[in-house]
Amino acid sequence: MQKIILLLALITFNVASSQTKKKQILLVGTFHYANPGLDVAKLNNFNIMSEKSQKELEIMSDKIKKFGPDKIFVEWEFSKQADLDRFYNKNTDSLFKANKSEITQLALRTAKKLNHKKLYGMNLYTPFRYDSLMIAMEKADQKDLIAKNKLTTESFEKNHNEKINKSSLQEMMLYYNTKQAENENLQWYLEIANRAGNPDDFTGPSLVANWYKRNLYMYSLIQKLTESTDNKIMILVGAGHASIIREFIIHDPTFEIVELSTVLK
Repeated sequence: MQKIILLLALITFNVASSQTKKKQILLVGTFHYANPGLDVAKLNNFNIMSEKSQKELEIMSDKIKKFGPDKIFVEWEFSKQADLDRFYNKNTDSLFKANKSEITQLALRTAKKLNHKKLYGMNLYTPFRYDSLMIAMEKADQKDLIAKNKLTTESFEKNHNEKINKSSLQEMMLYYNTKQAENENLQWYLEIANRAGNPDDFTGPSLVANWYKRNLYMYSLIQKLTESTDNKIMILVGAGHASIIREFIIHDPTFEIVELSTVLK
């Protein structure tokens, strides 16, 4: 009788454990390999097509393959998933030679090695009214805040461009997934943007709120598109998005974060 009770207890424990097992998320924050020049900061291009970078991409994608994500989410418009599907099914070799984006060079490369049928777009674009933010600062005569914004932007540009000159691709990727890099992204929104404008002018908080809203919507898609059979997923997004999405994951009991540094070691 005692053996039966013990067996039942073990079965109950195993069932409970399987029900509470968290899904693993490899959250990868990145700089834009192709650098379309749409960000406020003016950043130099990284030579993603160099022989060295291409070799690193092969090694990185092999290590992510070993981690084994069941789905890979990328910063592609959710409403244009059909376009992403067509893009994914193009000739792979020609894509690697012609398209510099991180979606192609890292996410698609990895997905193909995993024999995935598709990538998952989860981006939802919202306007980023930086010009309105600056107008609000000027109207409020926030000279100190304007100066601080200029200094912060210049410092970020200098830091990034110096790293490009002396760092390998993997070193760049690992840096953009450190707490230091994530904090730099968050600090600008709270320390500068949220303070912009007169007391009755909420241009600054509105910009910050829209930024959080965009990331929350993206995270909602990740939650909805992750199925019960998916044990591991990968998310590849700009480092600014990753810093906020990380906070969502930390407070979501369904998931746990796997650090890029652990996968690439």
